[in-house]
Amino acid sequence: MTSPSVTSPSEKTPSARSDLIADIDARIVDVLNHRVGKDERAAKTHDWFTAAVLALRDKIIDRWMESTRKTYAQGDKRVYYLSLEFLIGRLMRDALSNMGLTREMEQALRGHGIDLTALEELEPDAALGNGGLGRLAACFMESLASLDIPAYGYGIRYVNGMFRQRIDDGWQVELPETWLAHGNPWEFDRRESAYRVGFGGEVIAKGDGVTWNPAEQVEASAVDTPVVGWRGKRVNTLRLWTASSLDPIKLDAFNAGDHVGALADQVRADSLVRVLYPADSSAAGQELRLRQEYFFTAASIQDIVRRHVQYMGDVRTLPDKAAIQLNDTHPAVAVADLMRLLVDVHGLEFNEALDVTRRTIAYTNHTLLPEALESWPLPLFERLLPRHMQIVYAINSRVLREARKAGMDDAAIAAISLIDEGGERRVRMANLAFSGAHSVNGVAALHTELMKTTVFSDLHKLYPDKINNKTNGVTPRRWLQQCNPGLTSTIRDAIGDAFLDDTTRLADLNALADDAALGERIAEVKRSTKVALAAPIKDLTGIRLDPDALFDVQIKRIHEYKRQLLNLIETVALYDQIRSHPDRDWVPRVKIFGGKAASSYHNAKLVIKLANDIARRVNSDPSVGGLLKVVFVPNYNVTLAERIIPAADLSEQISTAGMEASGTGNMKFALNGALTIGTLDGANIEIKDHVGDDNIIIFGLTADEVAERRANGYNPRETIEGSRELAQALHSIASGVFSPDDPGRYAGLIGGIFDHDWFMVAADFDSYTAAQRAVDKRWENPAAWRAATIRNIANVGWFSSDRTISEYAKEIWGVL
Repeated sequence: MTSPSVTSPSEKTPSARSDLIADIDARIVDVLNHRVGKDERAAKTHDWFTAAVLALRDKIIDRWMESTRKTYAQGDKRVYYLSLEFLIGRLMRDALSNMGLTREMEQALRGHGIDLTALEELEPDAALGNGGLGRLAACFMESLASLDIPAYGYGIRYVNGMFRQRIDDGWQVELPETWLAHGNPWEFDRRESAYRVGFGGEVIAKGDGVTWNPAEQVEASAVDTPVVGWRGKRVNTLRLWTASSLDPIKLDAFNAGDHVGALADQVRADSLVRVLYPADSSAAGQELRLRQEYFFTAASIQDIVRRHVQYMGDVRTLPDKAAIQLNDTHPAVAVADLMRLLVDVHGLEFNEALDVTRRTIAYTNHTLLPEALESWPLPLFERLLPRHMQIVYAINSRVLREARKAGMDDAAIAAISLIDEGGERRVRMANLAFSGAHSVNGVAALHTELMKTTVFSDLHKLYPDKINNKTNGVTPRRWLQQCNPGLTSTIRDAIGDAFLDDTTRLADLNALADDAALGERIAEVKRSTKVALAAPIKDLTGIRLDPDALFDVQIKRIHEYKRQLLNLIETVALYDQIRSHPDRDWVPRVKIFGGKAASSYHNAKLVIKLANDIARRVNSDPSVGGLLKVVFVPNYNVTLAERIIPAADLSEQISTAGMEASGTGNMKFALNGALTIGTLDGANIEIKDHVGDDNIIIFGLTADEVAERRANGYNPRETIEGSRELAQALHSIASGVFSPDDPGRYAGLIGGIFDHDWFMVAADFDSYTAAQRAVDKRWENPAAWRAATIRNIANVGWFSSDRTISEYAKEIWGVL
């Protein structure tokens, strides 16, 4: 997909560049003096950072306003992307690169003795997301701007975000993230965009309609951040909501001596925007999650409808001017809330409102895991959102009547229902989103087909035209050009600059895949990124890495279906083999792990501890020499990903087949020249199709084979007994070899593999081990490895988020 192009930095004349440097320099000094309040001699590094960001921001604002005026003047349809997460990372380098101002900023700062790279390191990662869902949303926002599509992203301005991960004695410790401790120079308060969001209360009849009288209200206030597209063609808006109580302090209570109780309402409001994914193992935690989701969704829907009515007049034309995309089920309550506004505030008849809602809203599903398809206890939902509960029932009655009319049986109707009647009655948010949207998309070809046959099989039969596929993508600006400038420069020298605007032009590298000189240059770049990564890893963990070893990387959210445990068991088996057969020519390996476990996810946290226990034992064992190192990198985030991914030789994408919706890390690694070892799951299948069978290492059961084993009975104990390496590794872990301080620490974790092995760790172990030894053989042939590296880079240009967004725009939103 080709991005809109404006003047390239390389096209600037020397005179124009000189003028631009002088302009940036003057802006920085003026900001430093008049907005930061420092002169050059007194300014500290953080003062220069603030001045540089604000000077850059001023130039972005001009493009931002131009983009907004253009949208209003042309009456363009807007895209509204609702997501509980936006994992945007650092913005300075991204904005400079997309505005084409990196070199000019670098030179302007150098004149004051300031290093741009040092300033970039001062910027904290925005704590607005956790994993792939949030990073995808950030990539999409950048591609929307790059493709000149008017868009708003809507989410929550988390004060503390997910959490900052510290590793104490191998255990994950969750600490509050403090990314806003010194403010955020990128954002703008929009006090005029403030809305009341209600909870609880009652619904009363009023004339021919009803009125919802909430028992509690908070104010949602907008904070905007500009999102710059490639070459600065368009700047869109990321609008995040912050919360405050209507009465921040009850003075009568305060003056009566109840100093804490007087602030209770503000604390309650503040809790909505404090933490991403608060633990939901308690009733209070569940309620807070539902409150959070409704808070940001309701504020966003009010903002969208207000803007449309203000400029377009008739709310019935909303689908013509607004496309609302729900990123997973977190904002699914948007269906009911938009209906509430259309019916209760704007007076539409229910069926007409449902038609408007369905033509406006689209839903992206990101998971087939039943526990991740959100549902809420019906009493909780009805207590917090009584009017919405009525609307859900009303939509449900229409959906079930359609199902009856279509001749569906009772079992299918029960599966379609928006209310789960089995056991504790619950509101099914995925079914609400499906029923209230005109499009329901998966995020990889396999995932989309499984949606049709598993979680949404009956809804798909009722609405056969809704489900469609939009395979995920990543922005090549951040995940190639910015994080790997050495590789980008090498590619430019080899095939020119066309790929900067159209990543499919990376395919021109195919003709050079066997070029020894190019392979050598790319290998030199890879080694330099490994050397660069070794320094921060030494600082974080104290472990020295050999840049000539194979860097084998698995960095992602810790979850049993992602199977970090399989990787760790194979690591133990490899450790045993190296010690038992020191005479063999083992390929030196560095196993790099990173990722956070949900605070209430016991087994995931135990996997982190196991990784660190194995690392401690292996890294201190002289018998393996430099042949094996194990590293768990703490507090994995976007910035660390930007350092680790370019340095990876092998990308671990080893989820249980049929359980990973897509993955985007797999795309980033391949784009940076890592070979993938993986199952036929998620987007791995499409990566294999693009790079070719010889340039990817596939192992393990297929999704159909996994389903068959689960359905027909599977005896993991028998499988384990038939694999000597597996049995030995499991025994070592379970018996306390790696946990002498607590020998039974991993007995339950390993016992689950013996008892049921739901995630097919034992079932796939031998295949995985064989694949890893095949990797060793490939590594021992540098020319063949380099050719495969080049073919990976050349053939994953299709996995650009520009391509993904263009498909959404044409086939779902109708904006291209």
